[in-house]
Amino acid sequence: MNLRHDQPRQGVAVRVARNGDDLLACQRLRHLCFFGTAGLDADAHDERCTHLMIERDGALLGTLRTLLVADGTGLSDTLTAASYDLSPLVHYPHPILEIGRFCIAPGALDSHVLRLALGALARMVDDHAIGLMMGCTSLPGADPARHAPALALLGRHHLGPADLRPGVRSAVTHPLSGPLSDRRGATAALPALLRSYLGLGGWVSDHAVVDHAMDTVHVFTCVEVARIPPARARALRQLAS
Repeated sequence: MNLRHDQPRQGVAVRVARNGDDLLACQRLRHLCFFGTAGLDADAHDERCTHLMIERDGALLGTLRTLLVADGTGLSDTLTAASYDLSPLVHYPHPILEIGRFCIAPGALDSHVLRLALGALARMVDDHAIGLMMGCTSLPGADPARHAPALALLGRHHLGPADLRPGVRSAVTHPLSGPLSDRRGATAALPALLRSYLGLGGWVSDHAVVDHAMDTVHVFTCVEVARIPPARARALRQLAS
């Protein structure tokens, strides 16, 4: 894939990882962002994924990886399937793009990195006729009580269609329920990436998964391409063009 978007004034570009050194750079940044220390965040899925790199003058600002699933029978090969029962999506009629390991370097401007990443994803959506994008979005800290307002907000306003929502697979889950007294505050507590997906018409499943190894609570997140508001879709395609 020949993917490169340059922003001359900021010196920022997004491209596909080309070699082992690029992959190591992505894995180092992931470990720093997810665990707060130097190291490599690597797993068996890395070899099968396409890794995007957002850079400024050669410095890595952000990274994410994608896996193209040609049809629902390939969903069992995704990392998301380790946490959620994806059987409701097995007969989905269009290609699916799994998105994962999205992280932004400390000190980088989140909004600019997010815009470039979303523009790159829009290019992939058009190139491969993607019908939906999916993955897990993490909230830092493995205590669901810490995220109670945000989880209640998701359960009340952002649940996906019952016939498409994944079922329970993980041993430790938490329902998206509870009182919601401050919608604005709960929205602000959501990760910027999740707010971006929801702004595209995205939705979540009906439960969160508690991941003590990563020290996160994460939710299944899906964006159906056909449900993206037309104005947002045009803006993303302008970024991708």
